[in-house]
Amino acid sequence: MIRRTLLVLGMVSFVAAGASAQVLGIPVVNNGAPSGINVGADVGFANDDYAGGGTAEGARASVGLGFFGVGAAVSHFSPKNGDGLWSEGVNATLRLLGGPLVPFRVTLQAGAARWSIGNDDRTHVPISLGFSGTIPNPAFAIKPWIAPRIDILHGTAGEGTDTRFGISGGIDLSFLNGMTVRAAYDRRNASDNHPSIFSLGLGFSP
Repeated sequence: MIRRTLLVLGMVSFVAAGASAQVLGIPVVNNGAPSGINVGADVGFANDDYAGGGTAEGARASVGLGFFGVGAAVSHFSPKNGDGLWSEGVNATLRLLGGPLVPFRVTLQAGAARWSIGNDDRTHVPISLGFSGTIPNPAFAIKPWIAPRIDILHGTAGEGTDTRFGISGGIDLSFLNGMTVRAAYDRRNASDNHPSIFSLGLGFSP
């Protein structure tokens, strides 16, 4: 078990460092390791402390292989002032506790995303510990989750690397036909402001 955990942690670190996950304008979502194939779309609404405010549209896909899963996402962020920005990323998630018959899960997730503002290339690396549960219902399952994280943002135009505490959380409603409805909130602590995002999303697992 220890050897398997160390191996997967190494895979998570490799994916996060080597690829361009949590994309611009969309919350960091760590609500459990994915099961099977999942696709979805999200709309994010950022406050004024987040790049001056704006909205984002994102698309995502993930695949789960037992206790381990990987995902990819792309977003287009439209700030209140300035040109729109594209962002892309990947993430990897390891389930540390819980399973199909256990209503409570703990997951470790690492990701990386990239975007450019003029000559400044930004890299976002969130490393989060997710806590999620499942409340069964006849028509759908209610899945609340919360994920504190270490949030690393690096810029190439003189900003250097900024490491902060971040947290995200939300509620997923999973229906019997494979459809999922999600609401999520994300906040990153900064020295003089609190950039945050609220999002709504739809997902489908065939």
